[in-house]
Amino acid sequence: MGIAKDLTVDGAVLVSASDWSAEIDAKRALLVEWMRERHFEGLLLRRNENIAWLTGGAAELRVLTPSETGVGSVLVTHDGRCFYLTTANEAPRLSEEEFGALGFEPVIFPWAADATADRALELAGPHVACDTPTPGMAPAHMAPLRASLSETEIRRFRWLGAATAAATAEVLRTLRPGVSEFEMEARVAAALLSRGILPSVYLMAVDDRILRYKHAVARGRRLERFAMLNLCARRWGLTVSITRFAHAGPLPAALERGFEVAAQVNAALLHHTRVGATSAELYRVAADAYADAGFADEELRHHQGGATGYWEREWVATPSGTERVLDRQAFAWNPSAAGGKAEDTVLLRDGRIENLTATPDLPVLRAACEGAEYTCAGVLAL
Repeated sequence: MGIAKDLTVDGAVLVSASDWSAEIDAKRALLVEWMRERHFEGLLLRRNENIAWLTGGAAELRVLTPSETGVGSVLVTHDGRCFYLTTANEAPRLSEEEFGALGFEPVIFPWAADATADRALELAGPHVACDTPTPGMAPAHMAPLRASLSETEIRRFRWLGAATAAATAEVLRTLRPGVSEFEMEARVAAALLSRGILPSVYLMAVDDRILRYKHAVARGRRLERFAMLNLCARRWGLTVSITRFAHAGPLPAALERGFEVAAQVNAALLHHTRVGATSAELYRVAADAYADAGFADEELRHHQGGATGYWEREWVATPSGTERVLDRQAFAWNPSAAGGKAEDTVLLRDGRIENLTATPDLPVLRAACEGAEYTCAGVLAL
């Protein structure tokens, strides 16, 4: 089935039609096997991240930005047929701009009568699973299937990470005392949206609000000395996280120490992000690293991050977490201490960590763990 077009960005081919098709067909085959093992006749996908995953990011059904579902659904049957189900008012655009090159069959009904579940059961049979709670359908948890990324997903992720990092660094350099947190939000949004990237988390804060709150959403304060751009952003269903800081004047010693500690904990987490490691083990890595740095129990003040991909955090490291690290999986760790923080999106591949949101033209901090050196962003001097 595949897809009948290349994925192009700014006029350049990022993923060829043949490679993109191979990704989509492999995922469709994976779902067919998943259904066979569980004796389902169909799988109805309604969540945005799962539709994006199956279609290789080709289909974007989001209209209401914060909604978990969009203006259509996708049905895969046990014999590999694929349908998209939507309303008559959405059908023309979805046909022309989302599913036209995919070869999925349309199922259309009036906007005033949502027939998604009924039509799915008619097409597939009585034993259908769904990724949202739906009467008459079994629950389907798709996150494990999304966890390990294909080569073409990695290409898209690299582009997204680099573009988001460039936008963040671009805005960071424009900051000056007097700019408001709301203006910081607006500049970040403009930089991302102009690149075709959708911001999904804004945590823009200044001065003491950064030290006082772990999730300092913008409230309009004006920058005096210390500024934070902390954001998540999406394209093709994939999501990256990044945080960067700037400071006017010399960095206070306590704040400088906070960044050193965050860099050290970040290095420990990256070093131990290895295939087979559990969420609980990584939580303990962070706790031990904080204690070794003289910040015992700092991990209790905020989560330390975890796996990412098609959701801002697919899971976070917890004391009893059983999730395991996979090869070709993305992670966003976010250790913080005394106002300092380290946060990037990285990829684990063949035992190596690749930073997808690196900003080497900004100040860099280095920290070591068991003889291996890791870098994270320092603080830009304004």
